[in-house]
Amino acid sequence: MRVIYHLGAHCTDEERLLRCLLANREALAQAGIAVPAPAGYRTLLRDTAVGLKGMPASIETRGAVLSRILDLPGAGRIVLSWDSFLSYPQWVLRGALYPAAGERVRALADIFPGCEVEAHLAIRNPATFLPALLRKQRGRSHADFLEGSQIGALRWSDTIRSIRLAVPEVPLTVWCDEDTPLIWPEVLVAVSGHPDAGRFEGADDLLASLMSPAGLKRMRAFLAEHPPQSAQQRRQAVSAFLEKFGLPERIEMEFEMPGWTDEVIDTLTRGYDADVARIQSLPGVTFIAP
Repeated sequence: MRVIYHLGAHCTDEERLLRCLLANREALAQAGIAVPAPAGYRTLLRDTAVGLKGMPASIETRGAVLSRILDLPGAGRIVLSWDSFLSYPQWVLRGALYPAAGERVRALADIFPGCEVEAHLAIRNPATFLPALLRKQRGRSHADFLEGSQIGALRWSDTIRSIRLAVPEVPLTVWCDEDTPLIWPEVLVAVSGHPDAGRFEGADDLLASLMSPAGLKRMRAFLAEHPPQSAQQRRQAVSAFLEKFGLPERIEMEFEMPGWTDEVIDTLTRGYDADVARIQSLPGVTFIAP
């Protein structure tokens, strides 16, 4: 069996991917792909990982976990999604982004010894990620949130290297949240393992949230009349329609943090762009780019 962990990150997917896959459970089940309801596994996997104390699960424990979360006999692939697999929001920023990421993925992989495990992760520009993450902190001040962290030194590549070092046998797929509107079909296919996932019911929900209804209707009609011959052609068409019919209040990113200047935002963004280039060259990482 192949076990797929969609790790988030926070403030990227907001469970849109999981909702799409759950809406298409029947089609996925016909292909032997299970998408359990998240309430049945999130606490269970967290508690099991803690209980293993760094050791692989026994075959009996693995079987017990699968019997509780797997409702598709004969499934060859199971997709598990939670943006708190790596950390709860309040522990994401501790001098680094997800400093316990490697340890957490190691523990998650150890729940299923003998299975093939994959990990999938969306990343986001710290210039927008940090303000969005701060909004998830209940009762925490800006100063307390950033304490001990040098924001200019935050690198997603450090997070990804820690995962690769901890679980070198686990392939990792990464993409930028900013690119998601253009690469959403490829993301759905990569995580689900179903070759037609990009055409599933709800596959256009992300674009529907970013452009006017009239624009979405025209885009769908255009793509039906001119079927793209490649992923690149589709991206070009989607990009053109987003530019013309996109809703600015939905597309524009927020950069609001106390004391941040345009120079700080530009520095963070340049650092992120350079970091993305580093990530694309890391061994064992598949990067989905537009």
